[in-house]
Amino acid sequence: MRHDQRQPHDLRPIRVQRHFVGAAPGSVLIQAGRTTVLCTASIDSTLPPWKAVADPAKATGWLSAEYSMLPGSTSPRKRRERDKMDGRSTEIQRLIGRSLRAAVDFQALGARSIAIDCDVLEADGGTRTLSITGGFIALCDAIASIRHELPADRCVLTKSIAAISVGIVDGTPVLDLDYQEDSTAEVDLNVVMSGTGQFIEVQGTAEGKPFSRELLNKQLDLAAVGIEQLTRLQREALGPDWPPFEQMLIC
Repeated sequence: MRHDQRQPHDLRPIRVQRHFVGAAPGSVLIQAGRTTVLCTASIDSTLPPWKAVADPAKATGWLSAEYSMLPGSTSPRKRRERDKMDGRSTEIQRLIGRSLRAAVDFQALGARSIAIDCDVLEADGGTRTLSITGGFIALCDAIASIRHELPADRCVLTKSIAAISVGIVDGTPVLDLDYQEDSTAEVDLNVVMSGTGQFIEVQGTAEGKPFSRELLNKQLDLAAVGIEQLTRLQREALGPDWPPFEQMLIC
């Protein structure tokens, strides 16, 4: 039994509130225990200069992400990032962008840019993985808002994406670490997967002594259990707006 009475394979309680703000076509407030992240997805009809092509009909879209921890999200207060982003935030937003780009057919998206913004309101472990899981829901809502402008014969979103942390705490593989567990973990892994069980990215560190392949496999198996649960939660949150991947359509 863990300090919060969870079993090793248990997620923290997850709460999802879609359409949390009205300015962005996709917005989700997602909570895992005390960790709380606001994820928004915005769509622009312009592309980065390096994506420009002479023939607009051949243009392919892009997705980028930004991540920030608000000053009141931690104790002591985290300084606001003004002129220069710290290395941790830069690394995390790149992870979010890479992960969510794996879900998008950019040719079907056409000459559009999607911006995913993840702002941490309270941090108690797992902010990067929760940002990816919530960011995907916001992305689905943003794409759905322009479904009438998209090709009817192919899917812009080709797979679902979710992420979860796993680690070794007191010699035991555990799922969805909070800050207390993460700060003392012997191994810390962040795993990004598709809803069909394919790996997108794995980030892992031995915080002390090296760990065995057997322990790695146990953690990856545990992550797959968590991703299955998160995918089900994403699908329940989106309801009839869950993209019908089976038909390869976004309608």
